[in-house]
Amino acid sequence: MRHLILSTALIAGVAAPAAAEMEVSVYTGWQTAPHSRASGDYPGGGSYNALIGWEGRSGEMPPYYGLRGTWWRSETLGFGLEFTHTKVYAPEAERNALGFSSMEFTDGLNIITVNVMRRWPEHWGSATPYVGGGIGIAVPHVDVEHPASGSDTYEFQLTGPAARLTAGVSYPLNDRFSVFGEYQFTYSSNEAELDGGGSLSTDIKTNALNVGLSLKF
Repeated sequence: MRHLILSTALIAGVAAPAAAEMEVSVYTGWQTAPHSRASGDYPGGGSYNALIGWEGRSGEMPPYYGLRGTWWRSETLGFGLEFTHTKVYAPEAERNALGFSSMEFTDGLNIITVNVMRRWPEHWGSATPYVGGGIGIAVPHVDVEHPASGSDTYEFQLTGPAARLTAGVSYPLNDRFSVFGEYQFTYSSNEAELDGGGSLSTDIKTNALNVGLSLKF
């Protein structure tokens, strides 16, 4: 019986993915957002509908950044969790035309997703290309002020589903650290509630070029 237990333990140890590893990544970069339609009800009555040319302003405070944790189950396949602090601002002229003195998600149009990742180790010499995708939720900080009604919304809200796509290349610095560059796309469908009974509905897409650092352990 003891030999059977020892043999089972040995087989389990061999069968476990020897290449399994955890990787934690942090990044920043240049993030933009194309036009999208914003619609809803004004606090106190009435409705609006307009095309907004969102601005990313990646370098302004608070900065654009992201965190990603990936559990690589094998040399090529991984699963993980990712948080991205994206940002969008409605341009002054466009928000003023709608009667808003502020209209932005700037302490984060925060995107949280569960990811699946695929990589090709040392496909280009020491460099490792990878792709990934994920689905999750948007938890933006809604900052919308409507002076005519006295409405001032300034809070985090769970506004709807989100998704992301990523493609990049990493390069090892040593056995534990690597640097990477990537393109990342996010999509979020946002239904926000405004102070005083109003609403804001908008689907936002972002495009980003990221650079970052990863730690393996």
